[in-house]
Amino acid sequence: MARKSCREKLADDRGLPRVEPLEGKMRDRFGEGTILIPSAREIDALMRRVKKGRLTTINEIRGRLAARHGATMVCPIVTGIHARIAAGAAGEDEAEGKTRITPYWRSLKARGEINEKYPGGLDGQRRRLEAEGHEIVARGKRLFVKDYATKLADLGD
Repeated sequence: MARKSCREKLADDRGLPRVEPLEGKMRDRFGEGTILIPSAREIDALMRRVKKGRLTTINEIRGRLAARHGATMVCPIVTGIHARIAAGAAGEDEAEGKTRITPYWRSLKARGEINEKYPGGLDGQRRRLEAEGHEIVARGKRLFVKDYATKLADLGD
């Protein structure tokens, strides 16, 4: 069986988004409430809202989705996986010559860290971010956008 492309994964919602009650170990850890399992398309749509010169983080995306769906929290693992799928789909589109792609390089990990798993790796994203006027600083082998919090985009509806 052929492996699905990121574009195919992005298009397959698999019954998501879905809000469920926190249960078991999740409930023990986080308490009462609900958890949103987001769809990849919803993550992609929020990533597309970030304009040139602005940034967002996975945690900002999770916060926006929790508010939108009235959930206590959003699954951080699924959000990260779906952000990677959105970035991969953008990479596939770009490889085919499309110019209007999801600006995945503007979506950072916590504390402004560049996501090494996105297309182009750390160096590719560094070049894109610097071209948009962001200063990149190294902390060990990891790269961060300096003063990223002052450049966060408004993801509101």
